[in-house]
Amino acid sequence: METRRIYKRTTRKKVFIFQGLSVLFFLVLGILYLELLLRGLTSGPFFNEGLLYSALFSSGVGIFIYLLGSFIPKKGQGFFFGVLLFLLTFLFASQFIYFKIFRTFFTVFSAQNGGQVLEFIEDIVHAMGRNALGLVFFFMPFFLYVLLEKRSAEKPYVHTWMERGLIAFLLLIVTGGGLLWVNLGSKDVNSAYDLYYQNKYPVASFNKLGLLTSMRLDLQRTALGLETKNAPPPLAEGIPDIPIPVKDEEPREEEIIVYEDQVLELPFTRLMEETADDTLKQMHAYFSQRTPTKKNQYTRIFEGYNLILITAEAYSHYAIDETLTPTLYKMSEEGFRFTDFYNPLWGVSTSDGEYVATTGLLPKSGVWSMYKSGDIAMPYAMGNALRPLGYTTMAYHNHTYDYYNRDISHPNLGYEYKGLGNGLDVAPTWPESDLEMMELTAEEYMGKEPFHAYYMTVSGHMRYDFTGNYIAYKNRDLVKDLPYSEGGQAYMATQIELDLALAHLLEKLEEYGVAENTLIAISGDHYPYGLDKKDLDELAGHEVEETFELYKSSFILYKKGMEPVTIDRPASSLDIIPTIANLLGLSYDSRLYMGQDLLSDIAPKVIFNDRSFITDVGRYDASKNVFTLKEGIVLTEEEKNTYRRAVSQEIDRQFYYSAMILDTDYYSLILGLSE
Repeated sequence: METRRIYKRTTRKKVFIFQGLSVLFFLVLGILYLELLLRGLTSGPFFNEGLLYSALFSSGVGIFIYLLGSFIPKKGQGFFFGVLLFLLTFLFASQFIYFKIFRTFFTVFSAQNGGQVLEFIEDIVHAMGRNALGLVFFFMPFFLYVLLEKRSAEKPYVHTWMERGLIAFLLLIVTGGGLLWVNLGSKDVNSAYDLYYQNKYPVASFNKLGLLTSMRLDLQRTALGLETKNAPPPLAEGIPDIPIPVKDEEPREEEIIVYEDQVLELPFTRLMEETADDTLKQMHAYFSQRTPTKKNQYTRIFEGYNLILITAEAYSHYAIDETLTPTLYKMSEEGFRFTDFYNPLWGVSTSDGEYVATTGLLPKSGVWSMYKSGDIAMPYAMGNALRPLGYTTMAYHNHTYDYYNRDISHPNLGYEYKGLGNGLDVAPTWPESDLEMMELTAEEYMGKEPFHAYYMTVSGHMRYDFTGNYIAYKNRDLVKDLPYSEGGQAYMATQIELDLALAHLLEKLEEYGVAENTLIAISGDHYPYGLDKKDLDELAGHEVEETFELYKSSFILYKKGMEPVTIDRPASSLDIIPTIANLLGLSYDSRLYMGQDLLSDIAPKVIFNDRSFITDVGRYDASKNVFTLKEGIVLTEEEKNTYRRAVSQEIDRQFYYSAMILDTDYYSLILGLSE
């Protein structure tokens, strides 16, 4: 008897139903996870009120996406949610990698002009490799969503108007609650209120409001032109005058000299009466009331001298070594010695550092300020200031000539400009050689006195290793015995190239007989943020404090044969151009710079992008809202708070009116350049 085996075919049914509110909860929790992960893997304190705002606003985004999906046909809703979750994940992951490279977050404006970043594709890939685990964590919610959505047998999402109404009401409660909390909270500098309605500092904003809210505000302000910032409070009594104790010195009789204010006769009052524009009225009132610097014993001491101004890529005081970089050492010791100089990192692009060092203005958040300045009058930039006096004015950059649109900004600063691809034929290595740039350019202007040459170097650019950096590899043998890891050695190798370039420059000045008639100014565009913190600590010989010391740097102001002068006051790259203008005896109004002459007697002030500051009274850490008095200064708590608030308000005005100079072409108006 034949036995027939009968097999019963069974089908494993999908039993998990990923639908309805479970999808809503997943979206809300997934976006909150992304916010918290980015928060934890980048800078800024993790535990503060920003956790609450991130939770409320990111929940609102998740609810909004879910509500939007309810209008998609049922069969396409799962795909719609997946696509949006992927796009959000990609945004968070790209911001994470961008921060790891540039120590800030990209803005909408930067993203619109982001094609140039592809020149650094090798650095981007390298950063992705070093942070691969972090990237995996960012994509976990998306992968989990795909898995759960695939296992679901049914996918009935929200589709009735009643359900949509309830979801919309929930959205209103969550986002409204977040906005209510913002408006009821502190309105001090870097508070959630300040960052939501006023300032646009990306790092602080992302920490207090979350990435998605910050980028939505940035989109409103930049791409859509919906600026929400109102003018800061007008000048009242100004910053209180705090007596500063001085070191005991032997009394000496000196002739008392009364110096004049460094101002011009400008028609502030007439222009206020003639305009109906409230913004311009506010600007005229502000600039007319600012305290000017005074002329001083250094005014005009280098009048008629040649000027060489250099913004050196990632240059800092770590680069100065008597043996490895003898030219930098010589110039830093034999010129003006600034013992407390800082080079803040600004919020949008590294070209902001160049903008500050060449204009004496603060950058506008959200845009490339140097590029934007190409559309307005910039009479106080050294090229424009010196060219009418008969100077030959040249500018050079040894990387791609139109990177950051320098081909637009630099001619507008008063220069005949050359870069790689635009008349400067350096070898296209990465990075390119500063020495080669000097060798190719010095003789173009040295025989054409008076002359002013401006250089933006690139040899010091990250990354700092011996495989992805041609200059570091080129000078590797010169640093192999340094007691640093690869990062520190490679950084010093790049700075040796700068030193060699300066040595060639000094040789050419001697050859043309103009060394003693040429003023040289050198500063960095930013601190060497391409180094890991441990590498910076190695270079410093101790653990570097990250609020202020991280940005400490070097400013070289040198003329052959001068008597060295030590300047102990706090100073920053914002003060470079006003200082040079005073030394050269240029005609200018000091109220129209945001920096100040470092050789004047005006109270010093170093401004950082997060609104922290250093003065001769103390230091304010805006991220922690802590003001620490300088040793020897005693104030009551009320006096201390009054002083701190006054300085913070003035800094807010300086940022605001610097942006307004860009937006209104104010120099052209107040100096009568358009008439």
